[in-house]
Amino acid sequence: MSADAASLARHRQTTGVIVSLASAMIVGWAPILGKMAYRVGVDPYTLAALRTMLAAAMLWVFYLVRWRQYIRIDWRNLLGCVGMGAVNGVGSLFYYTGLQRLDASLVSLLNSLYPIWVFIFLSASGHAISRLAAARLALALVGLYFVSNAGPLRPNSLGVMLMLASAAAYGWHLVLGQWVLADVDSRTATLYVLTTMAVVVGGVRLPGSPALEPISGPGWEAILGLALVTALSRLTMFAGLQRLGGAQTALLGITELITTLLVAFVVLGERLSPAQWVGAAIITASVLLVRREKAEE
Repeated sequence: MSADAASLARHRQTTGVIVSLASAMIVGWAPILGKMAYRVGVDPYTLAALRTMLAAAMLWVFYLVRWRQYIRIDWRNLLGCVGMGAVNGVGSLFYYTGLQRLDASLVSLLNSLYPIWVFIFLSASGHAISRLAAARLALALVGLYFVSNAGPLRPNSLGVMLMLASAAAYGWHLVLGQWVLADVDSRTATLYVLTTMAVVVGGVRLPGSPALEPISGPGWEAILGLALVTALSRLTMFAGLQRLGGAQTALLGITELITTLLVAFVVLGERLSPAQWVGAAIITASVLLVRREKAEE
């Protein structure tokens, strides 16, 4: 590899790391804003639909004004983006329904298992499963036990299952994204993935729920904040995914967990039990071992 090529590769990787970290820190606010919306009576389906539709609308306005060149896409790549958006849209419904039943801290801990799902799906597509991978999966299950069974009150079982399903959907969407982004600019993909998500969650909310309830000023503030978080996090996440790939992007996503735990402690007054902190440490170790996994490939 020439010096110029090596320098370009380093720059690409550095940029990928920066935008992936930014994405994780931004999206770490999502469960906090979601809980704030629930505290003032916003319904989970309404929250998921409004935040996604508003985020998509924000992107379309911005793209039409500043990024028109990234709107163009051929139908084959559009199908790939639609597939990503559909999976992520269903996952977001699991996420916000689970968030209504669990503390934001626990939601973030359970959602942080998505790198494990990324590796499982990559393994299913042809990657060899090593002994270290099996050990990581075992660690994750042990951490999950501590997190979901060692608090002062037993968490809502349905909420836990919904968050595990959400993490699986998010992991699959990252794997799909790694393939789709090989041919599509991340900015183009972001627009159509988020638009598909808006169609999916809006399609579920409109026929399946009661008429839109009155939303208070604080409720709208939380929804708008969540819409902005959604738009910005998707832009930065796909930019990082295109540069780093699914496994490394998922690894850096552990920053999301740290952000949520800190903000939930300060803003919502949430606390984990000592045993749950043990579970959090075990889950974090399981996720971070992906670096060793990549080194041994």
